[in-house]
Amino acid sequence: MTVVKVIEVLGESTEGWQEAVENAVHEATRTIHNISGVEVLNLTANVKEDQIVEYKADVQIAFAVDGKD
Repeated sequence: MTVVKVIEVLGESTEGWQEAVENAVHEATRTIHNISGVEVLNLTANVKEDQIVEYKADVQIAFAVDGKD
């Protein structure tokens, strides 16, 4: 049986929401292996002087947990 864990991560970007999601996954790969999926929960942005200055993506990342047989 495979055990899957899901964590929530916030990704940020000054370029766009897709890059914010990619940054969240990239950051998670620094300490997590076996990532199998990502679900985007929410997209938001910070606005300054009528312009979007930072995109944010709240995502859930799923990964298999190494088990002992």
